[in-house]
Amino acid sequence: MHVLVTGGAGFVGSHLVDALVRAEHRVTVLDNFDAFYERAIKERNIAQHRQNHRWRLLEADVRDREAMRRGLTGRYDSIVHLAAKAGVRPSIDDPGAYQDVNVTGTLNLLELARERGIRQFIFASSSSVYGMNPRVPWSEHDDVLRPISPYASTKVSAELLGHTYSHLHGIRFLALRLFTVYGPRQRPDLAVHKFTRLMLAGQPVPILGAGRSMRDYTFVEDVVAGILRAIEYTATMFEIINLGNNRAVSLQDVIRELEAACGVSATIDPQPEQPGDVPRTWANIEKATRLLGYAPRTTFSVGVRRFVEWYTAQPARAFEEASALRGSSAAATSHTPIHA
Repeated sequence: MHVLVTGGAGFVGSHLVDALVRAEHRVTVLDNFDAFYERAIKERNIAQHRQNHRWRLLEADVRDREAMRRGLTGRYDSIVHLAAKAGVRPSIDDPGAYQDVNVTGTLNLLELARERGIRQFIFASSSSVYGMNPRVPWSEHDDVLRPISPYASTKVSAELLGHTYSHLHGIRFLALRLFTVYGPRQRPDLAVHKFTRLMLAGQPVPILGAGRSMRDYTFVEDVVAGILRAIEYTATMFEIINLGNNRAVSLQDVIRELEAACGVSATIDPQPEQPGDVPRTWANIEKATRLLGYAPRTTFSVGVRRFVEWYTAQPARAFEEASALRGSSAAATSHTPIHA
């Protein structure tokens, strides 16, 4: 296969590219290397593939349809669309930019698929679309979507665009609703990475809302396994599928697991709850298991230990820490949309 991966230099994208290259598929990465965090981090994510003849990089923005038309000259079997402006809280400050990147950018790629006859389109949606839905675990069959941030609303809009293009143009569209992905290479602004950095530096860890919030943390290798199965899926033309871990972990438990993995005690800095954040995410993964054979294998304790081992082995943690501080209030445009 030849797979086009948008956001392929980012966190989830680079892990997916690794897996595709190992399987001897051809991969074209489309990434704009947005300045949300240091370009050098993303360059390191893809460095091992620079000399691989099966791998190609196009540095371009999903909003620039003409640049994509000019630069994407190959024949592609599928598109995996991971690029997006990520983050709930920044979307409240800049909703127009989120609409432009996440909705118009997705439309541009669907148009590319229509024009080129690309029949498989995998879209990275988000658990944020469920919003304040009180019925947990969240199921794809539940029509009660209550998004409470512009970011979440753009993901709903993109899913609907996918349904429209699937119906009109015969493009198989799978929207994978990702639940808080973590693991090696995780973005510096996300909870597990940020808390690890602060704890090892002996700095206070900001905890929102007394640590009562809960997230369905999903290890990146399990998510990639689900995406690979989605690329191969052919049974139906349109599906929305949760990729989670079927377990909600409290913020207090996150701190306890990180303390054990890092060998330090955290100093807690209580903070008020933030607008746009939901109190709990929790995935029903029965549909993913049935359609994709999806079966997450990594417990949160094991995943946290693997992340900390990766983090402490990094030779350039200093610039990651600096970039995280500089980018803490910004919004990304080339990374997987993952609610922190």
